[in-house]
Amino acid sequence: MRPLPLAACLALAAALPMAALTAQDAPAPAEPAPAEAASAAPAPAAAKPVTGNAESGKQLTYTCQGCHGITGYKNAYPSFHVPRIGGQSTEYLTNALTEYKNGNRKHPTMQAQSQSFSEQDIADIAAFLSTVK
Repeated sequence: MRPLPLAACLALAAALPMAALTAQDAPAPAEPAPAEAASAAPAPAAAKPVTGNAESGKQLTYTCQGCHGITGYKNAYPSFHVPRIGGQSTEYLTNALTEYKNGNRKHPTMQAQSQSFSEQDIADIAAFLSTVK
């Protein structure tokens, strides 16, 4: 699997709002009648937590090195301190990427990058980066 270049990630991020608008225009499925709802299958059990694969994560973190791999790097404009992510805990990395993806953390580049990742991708990235010294 080839990692997405930054330009492709930004293009995907720009296309996501349009896809969301298109999905909102789709007709809503009809609600089942009360009798049908009672005979419906029981809800599935809670989903298992996603387990990360460090080898896949290594492939996905190729573009991360452009900012996070440079000691003391700061973006020229706007000026952001770029944190060291190697060796962070898997929980921290998973939460941070998920918060960027959901818009709870604000940074345009990180939001664009994280929106291109699936839950499995985020788990893989966290698994790999937590092993980097």
